[in-house]
Amino acid sequence: MPAQPWVLLALFATCALAAGVLTWLVLRLLHRHAILDHPNARSSHDRPVPRGGGWGVVLTVLPAWALIALVAGEDRFIPLMAGAVLLIAVSWRDDLVHLPAGLRLAAHAVAVCFGLYALPGDAAVFQGLLPIWADRLVAGLCWIWFINLFNFMDGIDGLSGVEATSIALGVAAVAAVAGFGDRVSAPAVAMAGAILGFIIWNWHPARIFLGDVGSVPVGYLAGWLLLTLAAAGAWAAALLLPAYYLADATLTLARRLLRGAKVWEAHREHAYQRAVQAGRSHASVSLLVLAVNVVLLALAVAATLLGGGGAAVLVLVGAAITLGFLKLLSFQTVTEA
Repeated sequence: MPAQPWVLLALFATCALAAGVLTWLVLRLLHRHAILDHPNARSSHDRPVPRGGGWGVVLTVLPAWALIALVAGEDRFIPLMAGAVLLIAVSWRDDLVHLPAGLRLAAHAVAVCFGLYALPGDAAVFQGLLPIWADRLVAGLCWIWFINLFNFMDGIDGLSGVEATSIALGVAAVAAVAGFGDRVSAPAVAMAGAILGFIIWNWHPARIFLGDVGSVPVGYLAGWLLLTLAAAGAWAAALLLPAYYLADATLTLARRLLRGAKVWEAHREHAYQRAVQAGRSHASVSLLVLAVNVVLLALAVAATLLGGGGAAVLVLVGAAITLGFLKLLSFQTVTEA
């Protein structure tokens, strides 16, 4: 039986409060131990800021998801959360002592293998277009890319918080209208609440950053929510909800590949970074992304209700809006620089 709306609201509020308090405690510890992100030529901040605020998020989300799994009797969550724990451990080490890219990527791949087991065994992410073994292989590769792009895009105050909250609330909304049940909506609501609790501390001027210990596991769990939507048939929503992050990260990577740049190195070439360099504040760029995400969320819900050809048309509309938004940021860069 689906949870009553007040139960989901209580879950959201509890996770927001818990993450807010935990992030405050983590902030104090990071200051005490001088675990700071210092400005460099590729960063978008001008002062040292504590790095590792993701601890407040993951220490909220994982217990909440474990409780949801216990209540729902979902043992498939166990390998998913094992993968998240692995990513937390590796990513925190990377925050403290830079790890080789190959080691980080191997950890991502192992975690994704764990997480794929948490998808319904006979549900095809690519809607039956591929045999199930190929479906899982391609889904896994897409998931690894999503984890990394989420990490790449965590570059200005508030942006990843806005994106993660938008995706999580969008997943919950789609699950509600499609009748997917609490197995999808409850984890999404818990994540949205936890991210909101963190945003309070990360909004411009940020007092703390997620760090890899936050951006990598959050990207991993958000990716699982999106794959779950696709496996349940809501493929259009799974494409629309993260459309801005997908487009900005993927197109930037493609441009860098074409000119032979070292794509694994940090840079300041994403559209949101160029907008900040052109004079826009972190807050204004994050709010613009939020506005686009609200439109994409509405399209995702509408596509879920329409299905079929109507869903495909709305995906194209969402793609056009997203590309137009990227052009807008680029246009502002040219005119304001």
